[in-house]
Amino acid sequence: MTKLRVHNLAVSLDGFATGEGQSFETPFGHAQHRLMQWFFPTRTFVSMSGHEDEAVGAGTRGVDDAFAAATGDRIGVEIMGRRKFGPQLGPWEDESWRGWWGEEPPFHTPVVVLTHHERPDLVVGETTFLFRDLSAVDALSFATSLADGLDVRLGGGPTTVRQFLEADLVDHLHVVVVPILLGRGVRLWDGLEGLEDRFTVEVTASPSGVVHYVFARKPR
Repeated sequence: MTKLRVHNLAVSLDGFATGEGQSFETPFGHAQHRLMQWFFPTRTFVSMSGHEDEAVGAGTRGVDDAFAAATGDRIGVEIMGRRKFGPQLGPWEDESWRGWWGEEPPFHTPVVVLTHHERPDLVVGETTFLFRDLSAVDALSFATSLADGLDVRLGGGPTTVRQFLEADLVDHLHVVVVPILLGRGVRLWDGLEGLEDRFTVEVTASPSGVVHYVFARKPR
């Protein structure tokens, strides 16, 4: 059975999953890259991005990499919100924007981009971006139809993940608590009181200073 999975969703100690002021120059807003500093040295990220350097070589192994590596396991489709694809809002005035990832996005699957302003589907490398105005329920149904029996990854951002959690559609939720305070931005947990009752929760601390929380859906 197809599952909806969230991986590597980093939040600050005060619950923000992205900073304020997202733009072309600052994809994570004023948080800059601080929410993902645990991820960048991992072998998984280095392999995926080709960013090998003298500091990390081929990338670090260990706790963080084990969680990072699970991101792509048995994934057939990704769903993401429009703000993960790019910083534009409103009608698509510039359809030349092809995402943050250059000409070889890391997905290699269909990606359903949720937007109230549709645009033609876009093929970039081995990834096809499909722009759709769909509810959470309908988006999951559409993504499942494309997944060929594999799971669907819910890629974010936090507002999109919160919508799917509110609709009780998420089967696996991996949240990484990063020991920073952002003070402003977009929160993940607002309006989700009692969420933990739906899941079993496992906690793993990492030497990098982050703490990995894995919420696994309880049997219905």
